[in-house]
Amino acid sequence: MTYTRPEFGSTSVKTQTVSTPFMPGSYEVPVFDAPVNAVDNFMMAARRQTPYWLPNALTDFQTLMTHDVAGRSPKEGMQIHSDINRVATEDYFFEDWFGTSWTWVHSAGGAMLTPGTQLLGDITDWERDVIWPDFTQWGFEEKAQQWMRDKYDPNKVMRYDFGRGVTERLVSLMGGYTESMMALALEPEAVLDFFERYIDFLISFFDLIYSLYPLQMVTLHDDWGTERDTFFSEKMMEDLVFAPTKRFVDYVKARGIVFELHSCGNVTRFVPYAIDMGTDFLQIQRRAVDIPALKLKYGDKIGFNAPLEGIVPGKAYSDDEAINAVRKSVDVYGRSGGAYMGVFFPDAKQIWKATSELFAYSREYYDSERK
Repeated sequence: MTYTRPEFGSTSVKTQTVSTPFMPGSYEVPVFDAPVNAVDNFMMAARRQTPYWLPNALTDFQTLMTHDVAGRSPKEGMQIHSDINRVATEDYFFEDWFGTSWTWVHSAGGAMLTPGTQLLGDITDWERDVIWPDFTQWGFEEKAQQWMRDKYDPNKVMRYDFGRGVTERLVSLMGGYTESMMALALEPEAVLDFFERYIDFLISFFDLIYSLYPLQMVTLHDDWGTERDTFFSEKMMEDLVFAPTKRFVDYVKARGIVFELHSCGNVTRFVPYAIDMGTDFLQIQRRAVDIPALKLKYGDKIGFNAPLEGIVPGKAYSDDEAINAVRKSVDVYGRSGGAYMGVFFPDAKQIWKATSELFAYSREYYDSERK
């Protein structure tokens, strides 16, 4: 069956307003007739079953980033994490809720450790020096009540981004990758003890957020590599990182929630470990990793936040190029579910067209797969 691609700007088409933390403004896109809602369709994709269409994060998800759940801060200039929704025209400093100093670099649209920051000089002193956040200081309950009343949509996937995993938190406390990787090599027992305590903290935080929001998906960030290779060896993964992280994954998934791991860099060697942890989706860098090859090799075991093949962020494309990229991406990643993607373009017309093409073309794709 062929599905209609609604004409841009047509007044006869029902629309919805969508937005993303990663692009300014909001956009009108069509509302499509579908046999199931976005939540049910996404769960089929997450189970690597044939969905009805390839889920689109822009239209099918409602995403709360790490700091979005905070109703207040204990002191001025303190945030749980980077505030993606804050509009900045210049660099600024903030403390995260562990007390680490960060510099928001507005030209890059992200935060980096403020040079000279080091809260933990010796990993063996972590029990003395690490100050664990007090959940009661952040107004989580008030924020959740307001958000659930004003914004919650039960027909979309409720996703929360938890921010830093074990290695990222270690790096932030120790002042950088050199110091933290030395700790992994020289003080593995102390590192593992800290990792296990940090997972206890993450589980407690998860319990709180899960009690306030009807979560269906969570994302945890733990960057494991540069664009050349991983920061640490398979043995360090096996001895230090794997078990604590898997404990968090198991805890989340035992509650029926989809787990996604974000990891920047060329982390190809660690994909089998992510699979063994029980990861449902990988969110990894296309320019550093051959994700199509991973889909072919591991697609029956793990899903992918699929990139738009051939699209470079920030570069301008014609409407035809955008549509062709959507089709190619569905062809590459769509097989047997296990994929979702985001359709992000700087032009409102292209977002409309690409969103329509993703829904219609992937419906046609999956209709054929069902035959």
